[in-house]
Amino acid sequence: MKRRQFLKLTAFAGTGLWLGAPHAWGAASASADFSLPPLPYPYPALTPVIDALTMEIHHSKHHQAYVDNLNKALKTADPKFLNVKLETLMSLIDSQAPVAIRNNGGGHYNHSMFWKLLQPAKADNQPKGELKKSIEAQFGSFDQFKSQFQDAALKVFGSGWVWLFKTQEGQLKVGTTANQDNPLMPVSAIQGQPVLALDVWEHAYYLQYQNKRKDYIQNFWQIVNWSQAESNFKL
Repeated sequence: MKRRQFLKLTAFAGTGLWLGAPHAWGAASASADFSLPPLPYPYPALTPVIDALTMEIHHSKHHQAYVDNLNKALKTADPKFLNVKLETLMSLIDSQAPVAIRNNGGGHYNHSMFWKLLQPAKADNQPKGELKKSIEAQFGSFDQFKSQFQDAALKVFGSGWVWLFKTQEGQLKVGTTANQDNPLMPVSAIQGQPVLALDVWEHAYYLQYQNKRKDYIQNFWQIVNWSQAESNFKL
């Protein structure tokens, strides 16, 4: 049986996974695989906003499937996709990239970021520091930002994600991607550094909210880990 070597996540929203290497941050082994990152909290920790069963299925089934299918796709992939960090892999996803790597690599990246952007519910949960100042400067107020973010999330047709991202010019913007695309992919309609993300695929909320996506989106603000979002913003 092949030995798998897994290295810790970097501070970049839990997405800096190397494929695996004989020493930290060294050259990756061609036979190593990406792995499912553990959640930074127990499955019931986000209740009542997201129930334990949804979290367990979302993490251990859906996210695990993206990891497994990505590793499978990489076995026959162009060498340029091999032995790179996950965020670097995202930067290689153009219109010519294999669909299996685009979908499953995006699924792995997006979820790895998403888990770290969540925390147990807090009353009056709001950003602080430089991120708060930038949100207020860009959108007028935190409430106006929330309204624009929620509106974008409600308008996602089918499955996808809504993002707060930082452009190359340093501006904060709200945008959406379909399926498992993200702003790091050259193929994406929005381009920039992800700061905050919300999964609006039905598997992220349907057991608890059924068709009430609006309630899921509104409750999301209680469990945002703004400290992690601030770290993403400073990258």
